[in-house]
Amino acid sequence: MIEPLLTVKNLYGGYHRLPIVKNVSLEIKQGDFIGIIGPNGSGKTTLLRLLSRILTPQKGTITLSGENISGMKLKEFCKRTAFVPQDTLVNFSFTAYEIVLLGRIPHLGRLETETKKDFAIAEKSLRLTDTLSLKEKMINELSAGERQRVMIAKALTQEPVLLFLDEPTSHLDIGHQIKILNLIRGLNKGKRLTIAIVLHDLNLASEYCSKILLLNNGSIFKIGKPAEVLTYENIEEVYRTVVLVNKNPVSGNPHVLLAGKEKAA
Repeated sequence: MIEPLLTVKNLYGGYHRLPIVKNVSLEIKQGDFIGIIGPNGSGKTTLLRLLSRILTPQKGTITLSGENISGMKLKEFCKRTAFVPQDTLVNFSFTAYEIVLLGRIPHLGRLETETKKDFAIAEKSLRLTDTLSLKEKMINELSAGERQRVMIAKALTQEPVLLFLDEPTSHLDIGHQIKILNLIRGLNKGKRLTIAIVLHDLNLASEYCSKILLLNNGSIFKIGKPAEVLTYENIEEVYRTVVLVNKNPVSGNPHVLLAGKEKAA
């Protein structure tokens, strides 16, 4: 039996003492590719920020390999986890390579500079994300898709075992969406990197995620395999819209079709 990598018990959290996430309990195992879905305001990003220590829980516990993350040194936590935000704008004149190299900071001592090993890890991450040719370009001169791949390269340079991503495809066209998600799936399968990702697109979640967590009003409505979660009953109940759910003829995964009608109250 695979022991959980991340365990969440009775988690509450939000902003200004207002709980957005309420009584969430779940386990993420090594090698999972878990998609977090739900309507706007359901707590997806808040949950991801709690799991990645950007926000402090109001109640409950989060443990990483059995260790409570609130008691871990931030540097140690950042060696084992990495976070890729939705908004990747950088207000400084950094090259893509300089951005990626920032991922080595958790591995450096105070006043310590990068070594050949650090440079080699950064170069490897650039190659994995197909951004090596962009290394000398300024980060804010890149397209949205290129910038997102550079930010993933930075996260990989931290050498995490668990990667959090908040809607990494939200501003991208379908071609770049597929490129980013194929990259992430390749890291999950080839490198056994555990993934927790917030997605808006239900069909992308169905095709790429091995497990889906459906949030509603800050609580878990359903968690399981795509076929268990993406049923028309669950979607209509949570999203309040009428849908048809068929099987993708290529993959066999659930495929959600909008009927263009709101569900009656």
